[in-house]
Amino acid sequence: MATFSKQPLSGDSTGLGVLVAATASTGTTIHASSAGTTFDEVWLYATNNDTASVNLTIEYGTTTSTNVIKQAIPATSGLTIIVPGLILGPSKTITAFAGSASKIVIFGYVNRIS
Repeated sequence: MATFSKQPLSGDSTGLGVLVAATASTGTTIHASSAGTTFDEVWLYATNNDTASVNLTIEYGTTTSTNVIKQAIPATSGLTIIVPGLILGPSKTITAFAGSASKIVIFGYVNRIS
């Protein structure tokens, strides 16, 4: 039987948000999954502390265009869900970049499945 354990994002292992400083690929590291046979169920939320909407790009496990999630994050609107519990396989990395540097903060966690 599988076991689940809630873990912070590896981009900030204290549970605080990860500031998206990158404005192009390969973006700021948000989370890197473990090697081996574990999978991570990923939950990501973004907030935009700027006065204008900012486009956010999530590179989900790879930088190829088929694995990119794009979403406009409205200004000062609280948390916007970006990744709603998608599965990430072993040894994969999630990165992010935005239309403006250091305006988007990503919060979240993973449920590690082993």
